[in-house]
Amino acid sequence: MEGFLFLIFIAVIIILISSIKQINEYERGILFSFGKFSQILEPGWRIVLPVIQNYSKVDIRTKVIDVPEQEVITKDNVSVKINAVIYFSVFDASKAILAVEDFRYAVSQLAQTTMRNAVGAVSLDELLGAREKISNEICGIIDKATDPWGIKVENVELKDVSLPEEMKRVIAKVAEAEREKQAVITKAAGEVEASENLAKAANIMSTTPGALHLRTLSTINDVSSDQSNTIIFAIPIEVLEAFKGHQIDPMNIINKK
Repeated sequence: MEGFLFLIFIAVIIILISSIKQINEYERGILFSFGKFSQILEPGWRIVLPVIQNYSKVDIRTKVIDVPEQEVITKDNVSVKINAVIYFSVFDASKAILAVEDFRYAVSQLAQTTMRNAVGAVSLDELLGAREKISNEICGIIDKATDPWGIKVENVELKDVSLPEEMKRVIAKVAEAEREKQAVITKAAGEVEASENLAKAANIMSTTPGALHLRTLSTINDVSSDQSNTIIFAIPIEVLEAFKGHQIDPMNIINKK
């Protein structure tokens, strides 16, 4: 009799030990009793009775899924290849187990279809210039769709956009033409500004006594810095006034002398 009781005691100890389950801090346990959902097990050691009960662990940490590359047609009929990265976490472990069979696979497939739809609704220029906006739109759509699964989509990043080679060449030509356009505009603006400054300088010299003479002397000083230059000018400078309004060749005057 005592041996039988000892065996029962050992069996009970073994059952109790095997019933102890550890739930880590970053996990939640989904307990089923007789096949029905019973409760969510919090972190720590928990008792799960064999045969009668079973449980599943759910990792509630942020997860990262690399969305495979998708070939998408944009709104302006340009074929591009695009991939993305999605960040999500489980906020309700029971829904993640009860509402969907494989929440990781489900999120990945939903992200692919949503990304194709979102990119197909915009032009190529919008896709290249407003990637953050499109990413936020995709994130909002997926987050709303996965809410019944107990999943919170934290962020979606469009990782890479691959264009066909001929489209790359077209974009390069457009960029080059735009740079040439800006260079012509800048040069024209500089010429306008220079002509305005020259007009102002001419007006000041014509209205200010002695300004033209000072400018002439300054020019002579600049030119005379090179010893190879030969400068001929009249002294006093008022002699030049005698040539105004007359077709006179100064060289003839010199020859006569």
